[in-house]
Order: sequence, then C-alpha cells, then structure tokens
Amino acid sequence: MSAANMMREQIDAWPTRESIMGRTFQGHILLVEDDDSLARLEAGLLLARGYIVTLVENGELALNVLREVVPDLVLLDLDLPGAVNGWDVLKALRAYAGTSATPVLLTSAEATAQKHLRTRGEARSTLDHLPKPYPVQLLLKRIERMLDMTP
Repeated sequence: MSAANMMREQIDAWPTRESIMGRTFQGHILLVEDDDSLARLEAGLLLARGYIVTLVENGELALNVLREVVPDLVLLDLDLPGAVNGWDVLKALRAYAGTSATPVLLTSAEATAQKHLRTRGEARSTLDHLPKPYPVQLLLKRIERMLDMTP
C-alpha cells in the first residue's frame, strides 16, 4: 500500500467531535512537532483536555493532512527538518482556501520568529508565537484563548 493510501485511510478514520461515544470535544488540533518526546507530552496533555489531536512529525505530512482536513487550530513547530519547514507549512496553510483563517500557534526557540510575526499583519487570534521552552500551562492557555477568539 502506498504512503498516500495509508495517509488517506488514517484521515478517514479520524474521529469527529461528536463521534466518540457521545463525548464532547474541545476541538481538533493538528500538532506538527519533530521532537518525539515533546510531541507525545503535548499530545497527551491536549487529549486529556478533550481535544482531538492529529500528530505529524514533519512539514510534508502536515501539508498532506491540511489538504484533507481543516483543523480548529494548528500547533506548529517552526524548526522542522526536511524540505518543508514550519514557515513553508504556514505559507501553504494561509494559501489554502479552507484553512486561510485557521488559528496557528507557532513554537520555536528562535528569537527571529517574533519579529517576523509582527510583519505578517495577522491578529493574535489567528497567529501567535510561544517561544521554547514554555510551561505547559501557558501552552494550554494560549490554545484556549485562540480557540475562544476564533469566529
């Protein structure tokens, strides 16, 4: 089976907010993080808070997911390895008609991210930055704030 077919099967199997035993979910978050231990920690926290989490480890997989699914929020590491970095994912996300207003919480250890964000002209409800390392409580508060402010 090809990688594309495997991805499509995984996407088709993703739960919806209402589909899992009548449980109410807070939203669907696409988590793009290449650090495995951090990704598992973040995903576990988000799942425990009632979010549906789709976890991918690189920019190429993130773009594949975004072609098929519109998440409620994207938690995006800017420092992704490979041909497609976090900035590339953000650019593509804003270019897709269905995801152009999707809130994105960028994470990065780079100080240059803040300067770049100020030049994008987006509101903090659709684009924000959380410098690494960060306390998990702050991560959760930022996600909740962004989702609450999203129309």
